[in-house]
Amino acid sequence: MSYTHTITVPLPYADAVERTREALAEQGFGILSEIDVHAAFEQKLGTEAAEALGDYVILGACNPGLASKALAAEPQLGALLPCNVVVRRGAESQTTIEAVDPQTLVELSEAPEVRDVADDADARLRAALEAIQSDAAPTT
Repeated sequence: MSYTHTITVPLPYADAVERTREALAEQGFGILSEIDVHAAFEQKLGTEAAEALGDYVILGACNPGLASKALAAEPQLGALLPCNVVVRRGAESQTTIEAVDPQTLVELSEAPEVRDVADDADARLRAALEAIQSDAAPTT
């Protein structure tokens, strides 16, 4: 099973990060955490490791209404929140954006409320990715 939804866009890295934030906000997600993996690698492992990785950020996205429903149904799901969205770019000319597939939560829980939350979160994350891809498409 694939555990992410992935798109590749012809946007510069910084533009892709900004557009990802905007698209997530349009779907009701806020960013609770941000991990600059490139900077962490550079600090802990050195410049060579950071350069090998390329630009890489993990955005911890959370839709408070959905999180509230999920945690009410199954409090231990907090270990799987927030929904991580990765924006990364190596030496290639395009940027990759990956969002966790919320359906993985369904595989770990038997609560029907979790399925409803996962379905809603999945639709919202897919809509955000589709908006980014649509905005980034070259015009002719």
